[in-house]
Amino acid sequence: MLRANPETRGAMLSLIRSEAAFIVGAVTTVILMTVGAPWFYRLDNPLILIGLFVWVFVVMVRCAFGVVRHADSLAELLGEPYGTLILTISVIGIEVSVIAALMLNGNAEPTLARDTMLAVVIIVMNGMVGLSLLVGGFRHKEQEYNLQGARAFLGVLLTLATVSLILPNFTTSTPDGSLTPLQSILFASMTLALYATFLGLQTTRHRAYFDQPTAAAAGSGAPGEDDHKKHHDLEVRSVPYHAVFLILTLLPIVLLSKKLAALIDFGLDAFSLPHALGGVLVAILVLTPEGVAALKAAALNHLQRSVNICLGSALATISLTVPAVVAIGLLTGTHVELGLEGTEMVLLILTLTLSILTFGATRTNMLQGAVHLVVFFVYFVLIFDP
Repeated sequence: MLRANPETRGAMLSLIRSEAAFIVGAVTTVILMTVGAPWFYRLDNPLILIGLFVWVFVVMVRCAFGVVRHADSLAELLGEPYGTLILTISVIGIEVSVIAALMLNGNAEPTLARDTMLAVVIIVMNGMVGLSLLVGGFRHKEQEYNLQGARAFLGVLLTLATVSLILPNFTTSTPDGSLTPLQSILFASMTLALYATFLGLQTTRHRAYFDQPTAAAAGSGAPGEDDHKKHHDLEVRSVPYHAVFLILTLLPIVLLSKKLAALIDFGLDAFSLPHALGGVLVAILVLTPEGVAALKAAALNHLQRSVNICLGSALATISLTVPAVVAIGLLTGTHVELGLEGTEMVLLILTLTLSILTFGATRTNMLQGAVHLVVFFVYFVLIFDP
C-alpha cells in the first residue's frame, strides 16, 4: 500500500484545517437530516430544544465565518470594493435563506421579514457602527473615510428604508402595513433596479468613492498599500478555489436554515418570548462575521472598509430581502407586513438621521460611536419591555 509523502500529507492537513468550517457544517447537515431527524419531534423537551439550537446556531455561525474568510481572500485577489461586495451579498444570501425557511415553516409571524430587516439595520447602523467608531476613535482619536461613498450609501438606504418600512403604514389600499400585489411587484422591482444602479456606480464609474481617501487621492482609484496589508493573516490561494469553497461553505447554512427555523419558531412559543426576537436571532447569525470584520478594520485604522461593510450590509439587507420576501409571499399566499409600528418607526428614523449626521463630515471620533450605541441599547430594551 502506497503511503503519501510528507509534503502531500502536510498539504492535506492544511486543507482540512483551512476548510474546517465547511467540513463541520457538512457533517452536521448529514447527521441532522438522517439519524438526527427524529430529534426534531422531541422539541417539547427543553434540553433537546436548547441543545439542538445551540448546536445548529454555532455551526451556522462557524460556516458564516468561513464564508467571510473566503470573501476576504477574494477581496485580496480582486481588490475593493469587489471583496466587500462579495462578502455583503454572501451574508445577505444567508439572511434570505433563513427568513425564507421561517416563512415557509408554517407558523411564521407576518411581521418576521420586517422585524429581521429592522434588527439588521439597527444592529449594523448602531451596534456595529457604534463599536467600530468607539474602538477606532479610542485607538486613533480621529479616523478618515470617503465622504462621497458614505453619502451614496445613505442616499439609497434612506430612500429604500422609507419606501419599504415606513410608507406601507400610510397607504390606504390595505388595512395594515402590507402592500397590494401590484404595489409589492412595483416596489420590489424598483428596489432591485435602484440597488443595481448603485452597484454599477460602486464597481465601475465611481469606484474611487469607496476607497480609503489616501488611495482615492492618488487618482488611480486603486486600493492603497495599507489596504493590501489588512489581509496579511489570510492564506490566499486562487480566485476559483475561494469562489468554489465560498459556495460550498454557504450550502450547509442554507440546508440547516429549515432546522433553525423550526427551533426558533418552537422556542419562541415554548418560552413565551417576543416574536421580534426571532428577527434579532437571524440578524445576529448573519451579522456576527461582518461585525468582527468591521471591528478589525476600524481597529487597524481602515475605517473605509468598516464603512463599506456596515453601510453596505444595511443597504443590501433591504435591497435584497424585500424582493425575496415579497416573491415568497406572492407565490405561497403568505401574508407579509412590512410597515413598522410607531416605536420601531421612531427608532428607524432616529438611526437614519443620526447616521446622516455621523457621516456628514470626513472624520469620526469616539463620541459618535457612543451615541450610536445608546440607540442600540434602547432598541434591545424595547424588545423585551415595549
